[in-house]
Amino acid sequence: MRPITRRALIGFALVCLALLALGALPTYLGAGEPYYLTATPTDDSGPAVNVTDLSERRYPYLTGAIESGRSDPYRRGPIGLKESFTHSPFDEREGLVARNPDARRDGGVLVTDGGERYLVAVTQA
Repeated sequence: MRPITRRALIGFALVCLALLALGALPTYLGAGEPYYLTATPTDDSGPAVNVTDLSERRYPYLTGAIESGRSDPYRRGPIGLKESFTHSPFDEREGLVARNPDARRDGGVLVTDGGERYLVAVTQA
């Protein structure tokens, strides 16, 4: 094998390993108290975001919160690196607000799921 080909393959392998490490690294960078997305049943009226047909893959924290009242925990990174590479409850809350800005409340976002209304908010344990 020619030396330039060998160096190119080694460089390519190192880039692939670095990208894999960046994909796995954020899960190990969690620090501080965990954040949760909570869904509290409410009777509030007004505009709400219809989340009945939203994908569980796109909104995993929201679907977990609607099913059990509270999503899986999310821990922020110590230096802000994790937020650039991971999906968070904060992203989901902002996505819901983007769908219907009028659904924003002081404590979170008003959503409807199959006729039930919930106030969805990010809370810290």
